[in-house]
Amino acid sequence: MCVNEPESREGEPGTSASHATGCPDERTVAYLIVAERDSLRRFIIGLMGRDVHAAEDVLQETLLRALSRAELLDVHERPIRMWLFRVARNLVVDHRRRDRMVPVGVTPADFAGTPIAHVRDHAGVVEDRSILGAALSALPPAHREAVVRVHLLDQSGADAAAEMGVPRGTVKSRTHHGVRVLRAELERHGVVGAAA
Repeated sequence: MCVNEPESREGEPGTSASHATGCPDERTVAYLIVAERDSLRRFIIGLMGRDVHAAEDVLQETLLRALSRAELLDVHERPIRMWLFRVARNLVVDHRRRDRMVPVGVTPADFAGTPIAHVRDHAGVVEDRSILGAALSALPPAHREAVVRVHLLDQSGADAAAEMGVPRGTVKSRTHHGVRVLRAELERHGVVGAAA
């Protein structure tokens, strides 16, 4: 590193501290850093894919870090290009980690004020299905088929009658009586107003 430089030999024409020690000055290092900009951009885009805006952010951050450390970089002992590419790769890795932690398009503000009642309770859904299955099994098979076709499969009375091979009035009667029995069964299980 070019940190502990001897004092400059002032008075000698055409020499400076950086020339005397063999270490380039900050402007020379900055020029070398900026000269790698295009190849660094291609490298970063190759790592990040189509996200050109994020790639540009990583490029700017890489250049900013390099320029802020220009006086500490020794371009003779260690090529600056390798250092820049390593810094860029590390920033890409950090960017990917950050993206995996936060879902895209979702912020904590999206959940503020969300009532708990809107969160789906899967255990409750399983319990409701179990109760409905038990109530349906209490129906005679002909009534159960009519109720399932009309109310659960959303078939019209005419379609259900055609598929069951019975008159439309029979489907209407079986559905009516089936729903009445089903409502009584659901009330027995403690489901209030579920079949209303």
